Amino acid sequence: MSFQAYLDTIEKKTGLTPRELIAKGAERGIAGPDTKAAAVLEWLAEDYGLGAATRWRSTT
Repeated sequence: MSFQAYLDTIEKKTGLTPRELIAKGAERGIAGPDTKAAAVLEWLAEDYGLGAATRWRSTT
């Protein structure tokens, strides 16, 4: 899958463009150079059902 196809799939599943998702992440405090990828993946999985992040979520 090309990177563009990946972005298109995300937009199709969420109804949001990548820029809109970045803005929503910033509203939640999930943006910037100190942001950990795990936090982004968890947010996308919880709110939008995206990715394999559900496998990485802690059960504690």
